[in-house]
Amino acid sequence: MPPVIKTNTYTKLFGDLRAVDTVSLSVEKGSLFGLLGQNGSGKTTMIKMLTGQMKPSSGTAEVLDIDPSKEPVAVREAVGIIPEQETPPSFLTSVEYLAFVGKIRNIEGIEEKSQWWFEYLDFGDKRDVLCKDLSRGTRQKLMFAQAFLHSPELALIDEPLINLDPIMQRKVKQFLTDYVQSGKTIFLSTHILEIAEEICTDFAILHKGKLLHTGTVRELTEKNIHLDDFFMDLVERGNKNV
Repeated sequence: MPPVIKTNTYTKLFGDLRAVDTVSLSVEKGSLFGLLGQNGSGKTTMIKMLTGQMKPSSGTAEVLDIDPSKEPVAVREAVGIIPEQETPPSFLTSVEYLAFVGKIRNIEGIEEKSQWWFEYLDFGDKRDVLCKDLSRGTRQKLMFAQAFLHSPELALIDEPLINLDPIMQRKVKQFLTDYVQSGKTIFLSTHILEIAEEICTDFAILHKGKLLHTGTVRELTEKNIHLDDFFMDLVERGNKNV
């Protein structure tokens, strides 16, 4: 079975800055894949390229057998996306925004599906509130809901838990775990290593745009190594080699 994401020497330059530097990785179907790194390591740039929001400077990628640089609209139609910044349209209410997403994606039964998310993420009292008046946490819930309304085979998520309270974080983590167990795939970008160790099956470590390691969480667990210790050691060695 071909990987759902595959990159080959993926690179993005901003002037002299190599934000993503010849990254080659593979994400298998049914995995909860964590892209880990410090702020500024290139994680968000990777997701923007993989979702066709930004073109690479060089290298290639396939996302669900689609080249995002050549078919950016097709890849965004196929996947679910939660961006780093929650940006629902300020002039729509929560329920209007989900209805809009449903219309764009031709989702049947959008009213029932929207209501399920309002109840699941506990923000039904905000359904008629304009997006501009929502708290950051509620906007994050809304963006989470829109990403999964169409039950995509693959979702690419940039720091999805950072604005959520502990109770909601637990609920979202359980949803993501159940989602991949149903055969779908999650590509998760985060700098919170505890979350990655808890829910990810596979991971990659980016540091200053370079891929330092790919592997499975199980491999570390079997060696009695915590992900945060492994990460710190790799990053320290990466800094020495710069």
